[in-house]
Amino acid sequence: MEDPDRKTEVVLLACGSFNPITNMHLRLFELAKDYLHETGKYKVIKGIISPVGDAYQKKGLISANHRVTMAKLATKNSDWVEVDDWESSQSEWLETLKVLRYHHQKLLSPDPTNSLQNAIPLTKPGRKRKQEPNRHDPVKKKNQGPDIKSVPQVKLLCGSDILESFGIPNLWKLEDITEIVENHGVVCISRAGNSVQKFIYESDILWRHKNNIHLVEEWITNDISSTKIRRALRRGQSIRYLVPDVVRAYIEKNNLYGPESEDRNAGVVLAPLQKYASDSKN
Repeated sequence: MEDPDRKTEVVLLACGSFNPITNMHLRLFELAKDYLHETGKYKVIKGIISPVGDAYQKKGLISANHRVTMAKLATKNSDWVEVDDWESSQSEWLETLKVLRYHHQKLLSPDPTNSLQNAIPLTKPGRKRKQEPNRHDPVKKKNQGPDIKSVPQVKLLCGSDILESFGIPNLWKLEDITEIVENHGVVCISRAGNSVQKFIYESDILWRHKNNIHLVEEWITNDISSTKIRRALRRGQSIRYLVPDVVRAYIEKNNLYGPESEDRNAGVVLAPLQKYASDSKN
């Protein structure tokens, strides 16, 4: 039997536009970490922000270089949340599942030659690998504190809007949703009274794996969004205290958001909708 005192190491991965990154994006990590630690089962070892690449083609999406730079500025003083530009540097849009696989593989073998080709599906995520012959776990010493399970989990960190987007036709592949919730797990931050539990109940896939979907209620409500930040900037209104000061200064210095930037990719179909709609016709 597994020792109940042994905790599973977790890496929280947030994928998205971060256009721009806001204080709410940073709060998601703190809320998720507190929740997982309070269960007594997990130890969060790292948070990763992975901005989407330009090929996602979302309306108003500014250059990945700017979005990555702002995210790095926002997390400069964090001792556990970092920014990874691997996803944003790809020439083509990548499914979120491939990003999860990549970071899981990177944890298992931190090799500079690690690539998308190595990002294979997990078999039994979050569980210990079969013990090799003649290999023994170290003996737990007295007063040493809880042990940590040997294989870190990479869990998708998101807001309830992302979880509910699983229901939008052609935005996600069903097999990707299954692998995400079954093999990796989701930590979803939702506002108190949100209908995300009802959404899980109405989805057979999510209901089947509901124990691997951690719903974290956000009691200190925070309605900051990148969309509202961009709207305020277009109208010449202050965004102070909504984004980190270093991000606000960077936006002002580079004059990033205006009517012209919001029209970027206007009329262009989102990359996943293009891909999956095309696949369903074939």
